Amino acid sequence: MSYPTPWQGSPLPGPGGPSMLASHADRERAVDVLRAGYGEGRLDHPEFEKRVARAYSARTVGELSLLVADLPQGPMPQPVTPHGPVPAAFLPRPQARTNGKALASMVCGVLCVATGGLTGLPAVILGHMAQSEIRRTGEAGDGMALTGLVLGWLSVAGWLIFLGLFGLLAVVATSG
Repeated sequence: MSYPTPWQGSPLPGPGGPSMLASHADRERAVDVLRAGYGEGRLDHPEFEKRVARAYSARTVGELSLLVADLPQGPMPQPVTPHGPVPAAFLPRPQARTNGKALASMVCGVLCVATGGLTGLPAVILGHMAQSEIRRTGEAGDGMALTGLVLGWLSVAGWLIFLGLFGLLAVVATSG
């Protein structure tokens, strides 16, 4: 027994009035179901085009029902996610608040050059405090804290070398 394919067969009698004349809205609903089927990969392009042409030329509701009989009546339901139908990978990430101490550490570290290294120690202290808070709270700004720490420690090391050389020179000058 052969069954007609949805776009080649004639309307079959049955409940719901397949011989009732189709309205423009009925045709558009059938085309929407075809578009959903095509979008989901259930129809290839030539078959989709044939069915759409047949839907627009259909005279009865039965002809339209044959065109969409092998398709789900609309898009298939998607699994419910916390963000709705959009996968989380495509959603914008919420921006984490930047730690204020990390910003202050970086500013102090950069100002070491202008202040002759006087802001080096505050840069180190603020940088360590910022890193601790960032680990605890998940805030942004780890790079800024690290920049402040590096520049601050370089400044502190520079001051220690300068003071060590100054002390060495003082000892040499007094002994000689």
